[in-house]
Amino acid sequence: MNSRKLQLRWASGIMIVLGSGHLALLAFLAWKDVIGWVERGMWAAVPLDAGGGAVQTVASLQNKVTFWAGPGGFAVPLILLGFLIWHLAGRGVAVPAWIGWAVAAWCALGGVLLVPSPFFAGVISGVLIVLAARK
Repeated sequence: MNSRKLQLRWASGIMIVLGSGHLALLAFLAWKDVIGWVERGMWAAVPLDAGGGAVQTVASLQNKVTFWAGPGGFAVPLILLGFLIWHLAGRGVAVPAWIGWAVAAWCALGGVLLVPSPFFAGVISGVLIVLAARK
């Protein structure tokens, strides 16, 4: 296996683990909210308030936080990007360096804003993508 493919596989593996771990941790910590979505229907995950007159409760705010921290957040796109890069690496297709720079910058900013956080592991993915693009 050449070094570019190996670097991209490591980068994508890190992204897949970060995203999957985030969703698993959220499901473990906010199990009641997730079960509530199933019981009320998925459309009730973050109900729309068209009139703007609804009073926000702690439970409704927690429900929204759970949604935006999980399926509405970064985890699903990060997993999808990881699988895409894994697939491209397997086919020998180069991933543009700007993808790596964007992932590294996004994860560095997230890590700074949310300390302590595994966001910094995403910086490694970004750097590996940049290095693979330069070969």
